[in-house]
Amino acid sequence: MKWFFPALCLLLLLAACDFKSGGTPVSASGVSKVSVQVQKGSDGLTAEQRNVGERLLEDNKPGSIKHLYVISPYSGQVIIYSTIRGKATSGGKRLTPTTVAAGYRDGSYGIPITIGNSDQYTGEVLGDDGTYGSSGDYLFWWDTKGVYHQHYLTGGQILHISNAPLVVKEVIINMELTQKPEHKEAE
Repeated sequence: MKWFFPALCLLLLLAACDFKSGGTPVSASGVSKVSVQVQKGSDGLTAEQRNVGERLLEDNKPGSIKHLYVISPYSGQVIIYSTIRGKATSGGKRLTPTTVAAGYRDGSYGIPITIGNSDQYTGEVLGDDGTYGSSGDYLFWWDTKGVYHQHYLTGGQILHISNAPLVVKEVIINMELTQKPEHKEAE
């Protein structure tokens, strides 16, 4: 029953909407839907398409070095700094789809993919970066010394990745002791 009153209010609001100007929905306040024609550059791309393409080129530039900063949302201090060899990758990215079916399925083959020596079919689409999946709850990367890192995104951290180092006043890395310190009793 908790849903009944909000659902009723929504139905009444929709019923109050007036449809004018050839079926274009107009709200009870008189505001109607608007669309915008986005201009394209001389290359036939929008600024957004160009930015995404340039990001993919930058992310996959052989030998590139990036700089990762984890910034406290409370103090604004940099709590971790690391170089990145190549790019940081989300933990949710995969080289294979998460759902596959062998052979003919539900009247549709889907997108063919070979896993091992077996032909499979999936409804998932390979992303622009050549991987399946979406952003996960952690990033992973290798630094310029070849050290592997994983960073879990919790507590509202602010991440900044750039292809040039930032000038920051200090970097704070807090580490907990793995053993309790020995306490000497007062004499």
